[in-house]
Amino acid sequence: MRLLDRYLLRELLVPLAYCLGGFLIFYIAFDLIFQINRFLDAHLLFFDIVEYYVVTLPELLVEQVLPVSLLLALLYTTTQHSRHNELTAMRAAGVSLWRLALPYFAVGAVFGVVVFLIGEFWLSSADDRAKAILERRQPEPSKLDQTTRLTFFNEATRCDWTISRFNRSTSEILHLHLTQKLPGGSTRTYDAPRAQYRDGQWLLYNAVTWDQPAGAPRPSFTSSNAVLSLKLPETPAWLKSEIKFHTLRSTDAAKGPQFSMREIRNYLALHPEIEADKKAKLLTQLQGRLAAPFTCLAVVLIALPFGARAGRHNVFVGVASSIFICFGYFILQKISFALGLGGYLSPVVAAWLPNLACGGAGLALLSRVR
Repeated sequence: MRLLDRYLLRELLVPLAYCLGGFLIFYIAFDLIFQINRFLDAHLLFFDIVEYYVVTLPELLVEQVLPVSLLLALLYTTTQHSRHNELTAMRAAGVSLWRLALPYFAVGAVFGVVVFLIGEFWLSSADDRAKAILERRQPEPSKLDQTTRLTFFNEATRCDWTISRFNRSTSEILHLHLTQKLPGGSTRTYDAPRAQYRDGQWLLYNAVTWDQPAGAPRPSFTSSNAVLSLKLPETPAWLKSEIKFHTLRSTDAAKGPQFSMREIRNYLALHPEIEADKKAKLLTQLQGRLAAPFTCLAVVLIALPFGARAGRHNVFVGVASSIFICFGYFILQKISFALGLGGYLSPVVAAWLPNLACGGAGLALLSRVR
């Protein structure tokens, strides 16, 4: 069987390489038309632009290119085998359709691993790296490294943070207002025009401290410090995570998973009392990240019955079928994911419904292939 497996893989990998290359070239050319003025305004060099696309293209690979390319290549390959009666000859020799599909499932599994690794370890920092590339030739300090007006409450430490500006590169805060709820119902408030994280602690410069005992009508001035050090669990990495979750737009969230599973789990652990609607959104993102690698396996299941039908078929029928299948799958994926973000579907159903529907339809159609 090794010779047959190598033959099937070779016949699949050639059109798969063409599909991947074609999609990437088309996307880069199309994106350059709209981005060229932005690159020129940023004074980027040729290699800067190349690096920018190296950083941003993996997101496109995960969301669309890998599953669509695999689907198109599978339909083309299996249709070609069927047109030349190769599948009929293999099955007449006693090789089952499932055994013939083993190399295809292997490719789908490899693609699934690639999708998982990119989503978990690459995409979480891709946006920051892309912004850094766009700003590296600017004569002024980067404005993209700073976030204005961030307000959040950490349920675990009962700290209420209000930040006017946070520099991601230097971990420096401008105009910090921090309120701690202490045991017994009292609160302590810190006001500092500048704060910086060093050696595991926050340094508040020219800080003013106010204490308000439980039941007191107003806080009372306690102290003023040139430099006040506070050891808090909220690190710069923690703040960056807060910024990323707070600045996520609904339109971006509806496109698909935007965070790694590690980021979502850490955020939920730090916010045990998170609102129900926000928790539903994060759990939908988490389940979406889990379901993404299995998309490539579902693609194999739906492509096999369309391409492995007995008889001679026009190769363009397979291409047209792939287009309709892609549209149907992605429409279902966007709708179910949006319903999960809105709380109308459970996160598990919202994330896994497209794969289950696609895979189930493929299994039902495969049972009818003779």
